[in-house]
Amino acid sequence: MSEQLYIFDTTLRDGEQVPGCQLNTVEKIKIAKQLELLGVDVIEAGFPASSPGDFHSVVEISKAVTWPTVCALSRALENDIQLAADALKYAKRKRIHTGIGTSDLHIKYKFNSTREAIIEQAVAAVKFARNLVDEVEFYAEDAGRTDNEYLAKVIEAAIAAGATIINIPDTTGYCLPEEFGAKIKYLRDHVRGIENTIISVHCHDDLGLATANTMAGVMNGARQVEVTINGIGERAGNASLEEIAMIVKCRNDIALQTNINTRNIFNTSRMVTELMNMPVQANKAIVGRNAFAHSSGIHQDGILKNKLTYEIIDPRDVGIDDNNLVLTARSGRAALGHHLQLLGVTLDEQQLTTAYDKFLKLADRKKDITDDDLLIIAGVQNKQNHTIKLEHLQVSSGKDLKAVAYLELSISGERFDATATGNGPVDAAVCALKRIIRRSMTIREFTIQSISSGSDDIAKVHILLECEGNTYYGFGASTDIVTASLEAYIDCINKFKR
Repeated sequence: MSEQLYIFDTTLRDGEQVPGCQLNTVEKIKIAKQLELLGVDVIEAGFPASSPGDFHSVVEISKAVTWPTVCALSRALENDIQLAADALKYAKRKRIHTGIGTSDLHIKYKFNSTREAIIEQAVAAVKFARNLVDEVEFYAEDAGRTDNEYLAKVIEAAIAAGATIINIPDTTGYCLPEEFGAKIKYLRDHVRGIENTIISVHCHDDLGLATANTMAGVMNGARQVEVTINGIGERAGNASLEEIAMIVKCRNDIALQTNINTRNIFNTSRMVTELMNMPVQANKAIVGRNAFAHSSGIHQDGILKNKLTYEIIDPRDVGIDDNNLVLTARSGRAALGHHLQLLGVTLDEQQLTTAYDKFLKLADRKKDITDDDLLIIAGVQNKQNHTIKLEHLQVSSGKDLKAVAYLELSISGERFDATATGNGPVDAAVCALKRIIRRSMTIREFTIQSISSGSDDIAKVHILLECEGNTYYGFGASTDIVTASLEAYIDCINKFKR
């Protein structure tokens, strides 16, 4: 029988502390509802004492979600704790998360206090909070750098005062996994009453060890993990929700389970990326665009024969349609043939051999191989088969001048034209395009690359476009960046399901 591992999401509190990632209340509610759909157990909605805006957001999130516990952060101060309780007034399940720094560095330099006074303040805070709500989580800030014997005394006092959840944070991301796991074990072995609480771990990623430290804590008895979507958070970020959830799902030998509906992971990641303007690195585990991409010929051959050869996660389990075989000079014949089949081109063995020779020569010269490249290699000119083609584009823009674009499209041989203004030449061109192609479209990714260098270089534009719930990839190349952008957009539109 698997034990329950509770997922405490702090995207809306710790994650929102990232510079440039601040959200308004409407955006926070949208993410909170998505977190509920994802299946998180606890949503840390904010720090009510920090600002009227944060207080209001906690109030509204409390109203908006149904089954997750809504948690409000506070310092070990009565005013903070009272504001947290007031903000949680409408929550169906409420929790106050209060605490204080326990490392000697914090005690001396942050609080100018003593070890004994810190314990007294912690006890008073927990008792006050427990009079206001049934669930009180106590955090020992900088527990990672607190010596275990003193930490045990603080935790034991907090439990005696009424704390029901004990949070052991590696606030600065300093610990090594073996060290952090041993700290959790020490507390389990030396703190009276800890068996009646839930031990939580909150690890930061300053040394790239947040996920490893979190799992070390779990393997030593922690049963709540404090995480964020995409691993965002203060400085280098927090442990990543998607990584912890998929470790538990993949590793049956851990004998744990969560309430996370993993098929909602990718959509949740995208929502947080979009609303917080915080892009996910391409090689990010689970949700990066290369997480299920394979470029090595040996790997690709194995994947085509049996996905388990190089994938421990089915992409569909996290809400991604399939893996992605990336074609490079290291790719094999099998991968080329498979990719061409996806483009609707079937070659016999001789044709595939000829195409593969051409492919290798091109791959040695080009970093990225496009669908158009492959179709040309295979003897098919993709753009000749496009229903929609760009026939003419003219753009005027400049400093203190509103950008204006005029374009002509050929759609199944019939000419259409439109003019539009925009916030820059690319936006103006896209707005003109949308006046002709009247479908709801949202750009999810927009990437510009150069092939070599110089002002006359060819710009390569890659676009990920969403239309009516489907995602399409498009590519355009030109010495003119606006033309390349529009060609990529049109490339997507030509792939729309009709």
